[in-house]
Amino acid sequence: MDALNQSIEAHYLKENLYGDILNRLKEKGVDLNHVQRSDIAGVDEFHVRGAAVSKELASTIPLKGMKVLDMGSGLGGPCRMLADEYDCHATGIDLSTEFVNTANSLSKLVGLSKKTHFVQGSATELPFEDSSFDVVWTQHVQMNIPDKQKFYSEAYRVLRPGGHFLYYDIFRKNDDLVTYPMPWAAHEGLSFLFKSEEMAKIMAELGFTLKSKTDQTEAGVEFFTSLLTRIKAYGPPTLGLNVLMGESTKPKLTNLLEHFQKGVLLLESGVYQK
Repeated sequence: MDALNQSIEAHYLKENLYGDILNRLKEKGVDLNHVQRSDIAGVDEFHVRGAAVSKELASTIPLKGMKVLDMGSGLGGPCRMLADEYDCHATGIDLSTEFVNTANSLSKLVGLSKKTHFVQGSATELPFEDSSFDVVWTQHVQMNIPDKQKFYSEAYRVLRPGGHFLYYDIFRKNDDLVTYPMPWAAHEGLSFLFKSEEMAKIMAELGFTLKSKTDQTEAGVEFFTSLLTRIKAYGPPTLGLNVLMGESTKPKLTNLLEHFQKGVLLLESGVYQK
């Protein structure tokens, strides 16, 4: 693993993450022999608006029974949702070994280990054959990847003809200075933001056809405004994104909210077809 990938993995590292989640579930009074997906939804979807936006994204195309790859799968919440609600076979790949181990353990905990599988690896060097998946899915991953061409070309390669690429991501809206820390980067050396228009150009050159896209920025602003208000009033939740970000949760989320409000960053979802 190169130095950049090591630094990115270190940024997300939370040792004994699965054990911490189990302890927090017990603190909430959850029976560990009967854990439901809803019990872990506050922590296993590490992106703006969490589980709600994953369900929105899933509704954009027919997904039932599809073979899906999640590029940058984190703790695996979207894969488990797709397996459980759409009968998909969902594979996730993530750079973080700790995230991959935790994702596999959480799937076993909620009875979805037969329909989900998580592997450690790079999204720019996918260990899968050409045309292996019906759907490739990604949320809040490309900001850590400098080689955008390689990232999206790998998605294209592993998709079958006619397959769909679904994304939900953060982009630059202008060239103003970005202030860190952010959820994906403690400093600018780990962040590789680019514009939605630049992504669209790469996708068109690869041979993708844009089917739809949605500006999600205002919904993200509403989400963070509400979340930060609750944190101020009641403190961090027992099982939320603070489990992954710790004491840096509030400054990271506040920074991201301010950049959305000022029009520096854009939150966007969309669908492409191969």
